Amino acid sequence: MIYTVTFNPSLDYIVTVEDFRLRVTNRTSSELMLPGGKGLNVSIVLGNLGIANTALGFAAGFTGEEIIRRIEKMGVKSDFIFIDNGFSRINLKLKSIDGTEINGCGPEIGREKVGLLMEKLDILKEGDVLVLAGSIPNSMPDDIYRKILERFSGRNVMIVVDATKELLVNVLEYHPFLVKPNNHELGEIFKTSLGTREEVIPYAKKMQEMGAVNVLVSMAGEGAVLADGNGMIHEMPAPEGKLINGVGAGDSMVAGFLAGWMEKQDYEHAFRMGVAAGSASAFSELLATKEEIEKLYKKIRN
Repeated sequence: MIYTVTFNPSLDYIVTVEDFRLRVTNRTSSELMLPGGKGLNVSIVLGNLGIANTALGFAAGFTGEEIIRRIEKMGVKSDFIFIDNGFSRINLKLKSIDGTEINGCGPEIGREKVGLLMEKLDILKEGDVLVLAGSIPNSMPDDIYRKILERFSGRNVMIVVDATKELLVNVLEYHPFLVKPNNHELGEIFKTSLGTREEVIPYAKKMQEMGAVNVLVSMAGEGAVLADGNGMIHEMPAPEGKLINGVGAGDSMVAGFLAGWMEKQDYEHAFRMGVAAGSASAFSELLATKEEIEKLYKKIRN
């Protein structure tokens, strides 16, 4: 079974505002409300690919209830811990100005609730997959990812980590099966700027030297690079297509890679599935469907 953890899920309010201006009242020309959070995105795309999984995490208030309602309507099984105070965050994403968003901070999560999550994670057994993805609320200890990997040390649970900076670096000694930084996050870790696939390769290898088994680097329009557990390097330019919505593309890549690996245990296939899933989501208003992913996979395979 695959389990995803989203510590700080959200309702993403995605709007288009034509000719956005400061200090005046702006009105939307399009609106979309979606459940958000990296782990949830992975769960949704896995579900779209027909792979059963359970979404874990924390939810609070009316927004938390709505997040759970929406993902379960999408067919995602959830087992969230409900926080008594506060509310799950709302993220405002301004679609008409790419990359512009205002993200909420989320509820305060106490030690008792963190303990409940650990208890839920303790049911995982050999052969299960755990995906830890995204940011954590300010109220949580900044070593929470590390504590979870330490807890699973020696238990043969396949762990995937999609996080930034210290959250990611601090878990590498526990040899996660897969980490997925983008090129900017990878460059930030090593205090450099990485713009091409050729520039990314040596730093992906360095991350392997630090402990990661597989390093999958997403690069938006530049494509992707995989340093695999067999010591091979795979790289691919981005497939041709129109960028419609980049939100969740990296998470879709993680889901596609996992789906491909579980199907054939072949890195080349898993890499192509990852690129197909990430790109299919980027070319779609919503997260990619199975049909969209399969169509793009066939295109990039030829």
